[in-house]
Amino acid sequence: MTRIRLCGNLLVGFMLFSGGVCSPQRALAQEKQQPIAPGNSSEPVPLNPQKTVLLDKSGKRLILKGEVCLREGLLEMLVCLKRSKEHEAIFAVDTKAQIVHAGLLALGLEAGHPVMFAPEYKPATGPVLDITISWVDDAGKPQSYKGQQLVRNSVRRYWVEELKVTPPDLMLAADGDLRYDKKRKELLWYGPMTDAQRDAALKQSKDPEFQKAIRKIHESTKLKLLEADWVFSGSSFYVSPESGEKFYEAEVGDLICVANFSTATIDLSVRSTASGDDLLYEAYTERLPPIGTPVTIELKPRPDKKAVPAVPKQP
Repeated sequence: MTRIRLCGNLLVGFMLFSGGVCSPQRALAQEKQQPIAPGNSSEPVPLNPQKTVLLDKSGKRLILKGEVCLREGLLEMLVCLKRSKEHEAIFAVDTKAQIVHAGLLALGLEAGHPVMFAPEYKPATGPVLDITISWVDDAGKPQSYKGQQLVRNSVRRYWVEELKVTPPDLMLAADGDLRYDKKRKELLWYGPMTDAQRDAALKQSKDPEFQKAIRKIHESTKLKLLEADWVFSGSSFYVSPESGEKFYEAEVGDLICVANFSTATIDLSVRSTASGDDLLYEAYTERLPPIGTPVTIELKPRPDKKAVPAVPKQP
C-alpha cells in the first residue's frame, strides 16, 4: 500500500471522483455552479446534496449540519461522519470528509500535515480553526459553545496511586469509595474526588505518603476543559498497489478528532492518546442536549493566529 501526502491546491488535483464519492475538486466546481438569487450572494452555498456542508465565503466560515450522537463516554472524535464512529464522537454529520476538506480549501486555507508517530512523535500542523457548536434547547432557547467547552478530561475511571508501605493507622471501610490493594501496594479511587471527599480521606491516616497520594488523586480528578487548538491537518491518501485506486483516509470517519489520528481531516495540535484505557477526554454530559438534537457546527479560520508551520516531508 502506497501512501500519498498532498498539501494545498496540489491535493485538489489528485482527488478522484469514483463510486459516487465527490472529491474536493468536484465539490469546488459544483460550488461555483450553484445558482444564487440576486441580492442573496452572501447566503451560504451547500457543497453536497444533503446540504449538510455549506460554504459561507463572505463570513469566512464553513458550516456543518449534524446531530448529537453521544452524551456520555470516552472520546476519540468531536465530530465523526455519520454511520462511522458515533460510539466515540459527540456529533455526527452526514457527509464525505472530502467535502469538508474542499470547503476549507475554498476558504483559502492550505492543509498542514497529519500527526506523525514514527520515527518520533510530531503533532498535527495546519491553520488553526475555531469551532463553535450551536443548537436550540427544549425551552426554545439558543445555546452555543466552543468545541473545547464540550470536552473535558476523563474523570469517570479508576485513579491509582502507589503506596509502598501500608500506614499502620489506616482503617478503610470494605465498601468505601477509597480502596487499598495490599498486594499491588496501590490506593484506588473511582471518578472525581470532591473537596469534602478529599478532606474525609485525609483523616483516614496521618502518614505523609498517604496524604500526598490523596492530594494527588484529588488534583488529578478536577474538571479540566480541553485547552488545545484544532488544526486543518488534511488527512492523506493511500493508493492500492493492486488497483491503483486512491482513497481519502478520513472517510473512515475521522473528521474532527480529539485523539490523534494520522487519518484526520482536522486534529488537535497536541499529543492526545487513542489507546483504550488511556483516552484523555470525555463528553461534558451536563452541557449537551439529548441525543438526536440537530446542531450547527461552525468552522472558522482564526485570523489572529498564523498557521502552525508544516512538518518537513519524510522521504
